[in-house]
Amino acid sequence: MKKIFLSIIVALSFAQLSAANKYDNPDTLFVARDGTGEFRNIDDAIEVCRAFMDYHKVIFVKHGVYKEKLIIPSWLTNIEICGEDRDNTIITYDDHANIKRLDNGQPMGTFRTYTLKIEGSGITMKNITIENNAARLGQAVALHTEGDRLVFINCRFLGNQDTVYTGVGGTRLYFRGCYIEGTTDFIFGPSTAWFENCTIYCKINSYITAASTPADQSFGYVFNHCKLTAAPEVTKVYLGRPWRPYAYTLFMNSEYGKFIRPEGWFNWSNPENEKTARYCEYGNVGEGANTQQRVTWSRQLSRQEAKAITLVNVFKKSSDWIPEE
Repeated sequence: MKKIFLSIIVALSFAQLSAANKYDNPDTLFVARDGTGEFRNIDDAIEVCRAFMDYHKVIFVKHGVYKEKLIIPSWLTNIEICGEDRDNTIITYDDHANIKRLDNGQPMGTFRTYTLKIEGSGITMKNITIENNAARLGQAVALHTEGDRLVFINCRFLGNQDTVYTGVGGTRLYFRGCYIEGTTDFIFGPSTAWFENCTIYCKINSYITAASTPADQSFGYVFNHCKLTAAPEVTKVYLGRPWRPYAYTLFMNSEYGKFIRPEGWFNWSNPENEKTARYCEYGNVGEGANTQQRVTWSRQLSRQEAKAITLVNVFKKSSDWIPEE
């Protein structure tokens, strides 16, 4: 009898272990708001993923609007969140910097306003929209990144001020075929980020980038083969201004609309920034690409310098984590 009882306990233990590990495999998880998937919310699918996975896990999100404030935590790796349809698979939230926080009554501040915060590394987002649809009442982040080796392919990032925050120096981000819109400083932060074949849409007369590249970091933002577009009423947009000294931003082989200001860059009303800002251009075309009136503290790269701007050189350690076309 004792042996039988022990066998039952062991069997139950294995059953519980098996149940606990139901999703501990590389199978795809399906999310659908209409209830036709395993999960109705993206957060629920993220929650069942095992920490520090050594396999590639896909969360496939069917079309729909998902009002969720999401965090992909630091212990999750090798996750891909793939939407069914970029324009119709939307993650949205509406926090902004001036919302009063319930715990202390103080404004929320910029860095808590994200719709999606990615703390983990080795994360991929495909064919999906990340939106902060707050009214223009303050900074409102759609995407907040902290992890390394993050890839964004055919995604949309919608917002107003501070749409995309690349939040940690030394981390590497790759955007390909993405659409990013905003009003002021809507791509900002200290990370090294490469934007390939992206469309940048300016909603008002303001600033596109606000890099805060650390002094010891060779590269900040690189825009290659991108298209700078704007709302019809927009006529005066700066390529960038330095949020911190040593800000690095390069636009190359890109197309500028006529709304880009002749001087190109702004010093954030601080002449000291002109001594350290690393603002460069190369081989751009379009009505706003004329460089004759650019600020004297920006640079036009030589052909030889431009040849050295490659994914391998920019990302240094490696670029083998970037998927091929």
